[in-house]
Amino acid sequence: MVNTLLAPELRELLAEKNYQELCEFCQSLHPAQVAEFLSALSPGEIWEILSHLSPQLRGEVFSHLDEKVQIEMIKTLGREAMGKLLSDMPPDDRVDLVKRLPKKLREAIIPAMAQAEREDLRRLIAYQEGTAGSVMTSEYAVLTPELTVEEAIAKLRREAPDKETIYYSYVVDDNQKLIGFVSLKDLILAPAKAKVKDIMHEDVIYARTYDDQEEIARMIQKYDLLAIPVVDEQERLVGIITHDDAMDILQQEQQEDVEKLMAIAGSHEVGAYMKLSTWEHFKSRIPWILGLTLLGFISGYIVQTYESILIQVAILASFMPMLADTGGNAGSQSATLVIRALALKEITTKDALKILVKEFKVAFLMATILALVAYLRVLLFIGHSSSTASISPIKVGIAVAVALAIQVISSTLIGAFLPLIASSFKLDPAVVASPMLTTIVDITGLLIFFSVAKAILGI
Repeated sequence: MVNTLLAPELRELLAEKNYQELCEFCQSLHPAQVAEFLSALSPGEIWEILSHLSPQLRGEVFSHLDEKVQIEMIKTLGREAMGKLLSDMPPDDRVDLVKRLPKKLREAIIPAMAQAEREDLRRLIAYQEGTAGSVMTSEYAVLTPELTVEEAIAKLRREAPDKETIYYSYVVDDNQKLIGFVSLKDLILAPAKAKVKDIMHEDVIYARTYDDQEEIARMIQKYDLLAIPVVDEQERLVGIITHDDAMDILQQEQQEDVEKLMAIAGSHEVGAYMKLSTWEHFKSRIPWILGLTLLGFISGYIVQTYESILIQVAILASFMPMLADTGGNAGSQSATLVIRALALKEITTKDALKILVKEFKVAFLMATILALVAYLRVLLFIGHSSSTASISPIKVGIAVAVALAIQVISSTLIGAFLPLIASSFKLDPAVVASPMLTTIVDITGLLIFFSVAKAILGI
């Protein structure tokens, strides 16, 4: 986000080379707010301000700058300046940014970083996207079991400025294997001469580097953790994922689910709407829309096939939108609930029969109410219509009511069934179920409507 409110004042201070006041300004606000104001300046002006801040504050402010501004700065400034900025960034933010850089720019900028940060970056960037390893940070507090509480507190006091969090400290053995953890509260309340191994918690909730990031974020949410440790295949501690990163992950995953529900492909990055060009938006939307439009021609063919019924009882055409909308709404409700339950691991495909039985019961109750309403609507509003002069309004009402009831039940079951089918084939239920649901419900709804009308009205 860009805030231009203070841009003139900031440029005036730069012209006066009043770096002390600029530093005081940056220190007085949260790094995210500072980034909003600095984003209104040119890359050179931003760097001139950042270069006078402490390394930690400089890295935090740069991390909160808009991605477009970050990349523009990397392209504009020299390798030395950008290597310094990247070295100052938190490890997880640094990895996210470097992954988005073009390959040539990435290869040019990484060698300019400090050696320790460069090696850390290469290690973190190697993890597959979407895994715990790809979103963890290497800035965590480590203690050994033989330390006394007094020594542990002194160690944390020295290392705290460089750590993501010190509220949890992780206890490792000589092989870096995770064996426990202690909270800052545990250390403060324990006797000074007590050993860390005597007060540590051995039942550690942890993640593995290859675990799905969404599952880890939900673990943090479920157990109310401030952070969760991440271990490799040898049970060695290699990083942590903090609660703020978990919030970002959940926000990203929710946006991805919503966009997939709307049949939008491509990038599902949070805040990407304005960053993507018109052509990129077009490419992400057209595939499903085109495919479903072609599939929708089947609906037109069904209407054409039963054209004679509409000619004889033209009033039936007025109920077609209502049936389609009601079926779509009923199917969307059940699909949304099942997709959400699958995402939260509340249900699995093994529960398919129970789910379908439950949805049938719900659909039956809804169908009963809606069928009664539809029947009364026909009697009240078309009882004296000339278009039904040769056919009893009661029969028309029954036909519409029965068709609507069957439509609601079938749509509800389809809405629940599609995500389960997708999940059983290891496909994303949100991608497969929702885009196809409306088209399938329209097709089945028209078949149900005309079949029932033909049978009840005898035409």
